[in-house]
Amino acid sequence: MSNIELTPFAKITCSGFCKNCKTIHKLSSAGAVELCESLMQRLDHERRIDFSVSIDKANPDLSTDYLFGNARGQMFGVMTYADSQGHTGVAYGFSGQYNGIWEVDGWVPPIINPEEFDILTTTTERKIKGIGRKMELCQAGSEEYKELSMRRKQMSRLLMQKIHAIYRIPSFTGKTKILPEVAPSNKGIPTGTGDCCAPKLLNFAIKNNLTPCGIAEFYYGKENRSGTKHHKQYYSSCEEKCGLILGHMLCGLDSK
Repeated sequence: MSNIELTPFAKITCSGFCKNCKTIHKLSSAGAVELCESLMQRLDHERRIDFSVSIDKANPDLSTDYLFGNARGQMFGVMTYADSQGHTGVAYGFSGQYNGIWEVDGWVPPIINPEEFDILTTTTERKIKGIGRKMELCQAGSEEYKELSMRRKQMSRLLMQKIHAIYRIPSFTGKTKILPEVAPSNKGIPTGTGDCCAPKLLNFAIKNNLTPCGIAEFYYGKENRSGTKHHKQYYSSCEEKCGLILGHMLCGLDSK
């Protein structure tokens, strides 16, 4: 049975608990499902996501073949919106990076600054991998091995703290907070929080003074390894990642 049958379009939402209001803020899929269907058809037909360039200038790294290989599929999202003049429009987003690429013309950008992310991670990750190579030369369980292991864990933990700090999460109230200030403090922050379609689309709306009318998200490509997502099926925003920040982001939307 498909997820479309299990989850009626009217119940496809992006939502999250808002710590400030002590309530769950939601945005429906109003008007976005039909545009998702059109996007799927275009992906089927063009077999790439760089629609803004002619086929002879297409980047092979942006082919949809990527979504049916070892990397498997990916989430895509569509947001309908109205601007300050009341004109309606549509924005498109994909989750995370696409084949290692953060930004593609025609798709909303990530919440983070990719250059800031790369500068932050490149040097530290090189050092962490260097420690790992040293550990391979040590006897497991030896004092030197334990010391290197502890150092690697500390560096990894510090790197994650720095990465979380560059995720500046805006809201429709005008308040922007870094990720650790938004996500519940009693839980670890899952890797990739802030990189899903809905947060990226809402971030785009907030920064461009747009009022979202609806968001719908679907999975495109080879089934994920856990078997929880299937090709061309619709899903509400995930609780484990998006649920931590969407309440904050959506706060204030009702008053626009």
